[in-house]
Amino acid sequence: MKQIISTSNAPSPAGPYSQAVVVGDLVFVAGQVPKDPQTGLIPESIEDQTHLVFKNIKAILEAAGSDLSQVVRVDVYLTTLDNFHRMNEVYKTYFDENYPVRTTVGVELRGFDIEITVIAHKAA
Repeated sequence: MKQIISTSNAPSPAGPYSQAVVVGDLVFVAGQVPKDPQTGLIPESIEDQTHLVFKNIKAILEAAGSDLSQVVRVDVYLTTLDNFHRMNEVYKTYFDENYPVRTTVGVELRGFDIEITVIAHKAA
């Protein structure tokens, strides 16, 4: 059985998808963008965008009964891999040294420079 997760503390989906779905003890979080859920604003720097994406992911995970310490997989999408190092400096502040697995790819995005999706274990 799947459980749909929705919170006003993260941006509403921009299409026909859920913010997250829980199946068993796993939380699948849809790609999150650097959009402030209250104002709709998107920061300019890749550092600020990365922080905001993680704020949104954290809100969704908490609504699902999980948190960033339970993340097992991360997929990062960047409009330019030139931002990789700057994104990575912010990224590593959100995890301890037991990092989740990760894939980072360059893609075309509209209106922002980063999107991140995660899979997490549901906290016990």
